[in-house]
Amino acid sequence: MKNCLVALVGCLAASLLSASAADTPREILLWPNGAPGSEKDTNAETMRIDPVTGNHVLTHVHNPSITVYLPPPGMATGAAVIIAPGGGHREIWIDHEGYNVARWLSDHGVAAFVLKYRLARATNSTYTVDRDELGDMQRAIRLVRSRADAWNINPHGIGVMGFSAGGELAFLAGMRSDSGTANATDPIQWQSSRPDFQALIYPGNLSRIKVTSKSPPAFLACGANDRPDISEGLPKVYLKFKQDKVPVELHIYSGVGHGFGLRPTNTGAVANWPELFDEWLGQNGFLKKQ
Repeated sequence: MKNCLVALVGCLAASLLSASAADTPREILLWPNGAPGSEKDTNAETMRIDPVTGNHVLTHVHNPSITVYLPPPGMATGAAVIIAPGGGHREIWIDHEGYNVARWLSDHGVAAFVLKYRLARATNSTYTVDRDELGDMQRAIRLVRSRADAWNINPHGIGVMGFSAGGELAFLAGMRSDSGTANATDPIQWQSSRPDFQALIYPGNLSRIKVTSKSPPAFLACGANDRPDISEGLPKVYLKFKQDKVPVELHIYSGVGHGFGLRPTNTGAVANWPELFDEWLGQNGFLKKQ
């Protein structure tokens, strides 16, 4: 009897450890053998903690990656979102515009992947937005699509979400995509880099966005007290999507400025933007229980 109890306790402990390991988000390098072009940038990656908010802030990223947040068993909807936090292309504010959002989405059945991308405006950086940062986003889309079966994802339900500078990467990914390279030696490159939808949350550099009838459907959000280029520019972007008959939804939150992300301190209507995004996914056919 004693041996049986010992064995039972051992099995329970092993089960708990296994569950704990499965619940721990894991970081996957986009290029395990090194990102192309990263050999030239030698500044060490650093992380600081913002003294006001307690957020983790990264800079000098050389090994771009995604951190994986999968829904609990039985809750997967098949949808997936690659999240690009903001930071002015100098830093990555990875908590309220990354991990917090990913946890919320995965708890609601949407697979989420937080993108840690190279930074074109970090001190002494040799990277560019259009080559390296966008290249990291495109690679992340391909990587997630290549593992769609393993991660219980619909390969036609993979979108991007970007905040501030990350929003620029998101809409650039929607503008500049390809169907993959069939003869590539790397099988990840066989996959399409086109996002099936895009969520642009107070995106930067809106003057660069180009919308056509083939643009991915868009969910747009910002604060009314944000900079004029965003608070006044995003409604104009909404009209571009509407004029080209691309499914689009816009939310502008009164009394809210830049950088709200997903924080425990958010109050009022802006605290509910993830629910609205989730509803929008469902209305556009991206949420299908597996």
